[in-house]
Amino acid sequence: MIRDQPCEAFQAFAEILTRVRVYTGKPPCLEMCFMAELLPYQYALIGLIFVWSGFVRSGLGFGGAVLSLPFLLLVHNDPLVFLPLIAMHLLFFSSLTIALNNRRQAPELRRNGGTVDWRYLGRMLGIMIVPKMIGVLGLLTLPGNIMSIIIFVIVAAYSLSYITNRPFRSRSRVVDTCFLMLGGYVSGTSLIGAPLIIAVAAQHLAKEQFRDTLFALWFILVTIKMAAFLYAGVDLQLIHHLWLLPCAAVGHVIGLRAHAHIMHAETPVFFRVLGSVLLAVSLVGIWTMLAA
Repeated sequence: MIRDQPCEAFQAFAEILTRVRVYTGKPPCLEMCFMAELLPYQYALIGLIFVWSGFVRSGLGFGGAVLSLPFLLLVHNDPLVFLPLIAMHLLFFSSLTIALNNRRQAPELRRNGGTVDWRYLGRMLGIMIVPKMIGVLGLLTLPGNIMSIIIFVIVAAYSLSYITNRPFRSRSRVVDTCFLMLGGYVSGTSLIGAPLIIAVAAQHLAKEQFRDTLFALWFILVTIKMAAFLYAGVDLQLIHHLWLLPCAAVGHVIGLRAHAHIMHAETPVFFRVLGSVLLAVSLVGIWTMLAA
């Protein structure tokens, strides 16, 4: 069998993946047992947090991980328990949302290629894919806390410019490329690279295509990350999707309505909402890093 005699390249790849930051070094069964040890109030808190995660993700197109993970870690300080759950939800709801939106899209959007800007999506992926794989494979290790603080400070500066209705325009492909590369690397080591990517994407995407283009991007990036989880032996907590997926679905439906209100608002309102969420992400991120 192929699985019994894998080629040397596959063995090397698997060995690298087991050294990625996502691997805990504990047998998978220990991860499987954790959720069974929760108290009733912890289940309730996790359910509410996943409602919040679904709301943020569908309302803005990002933030489902970075705005929920800090609260989940207060319940249990092990991101490996929750990241696979968040990733699976993103894969499910992002693909569902894009499919439904493109079935009932307006004629003007249909003429422009639908609710996803495929051309700019391809450009972002072309810049991000190599740093993404470097982050996934753990081929380059940077001080995590320092890197995260730098990212959140940059994003906070961007968010303040959006809140004051003076969005920063880099007018520099070099700056945009650096931010996308760094965001790709961070999304490879974890799932919190979105703020830096959004700081660039918001300058180039129409607001009607903003969320779904990000959904398509997250779908591709998270699929790569899920492959790393599988190879590293991380338990995906599949049984707990039976009750957490409905929780996320409730938040998703509420977020869709919030997104519709944002889309009908004036552009400055859209950027103020975007900036406010980015600032919240940055402050939570900085606080988390300093408290670690």
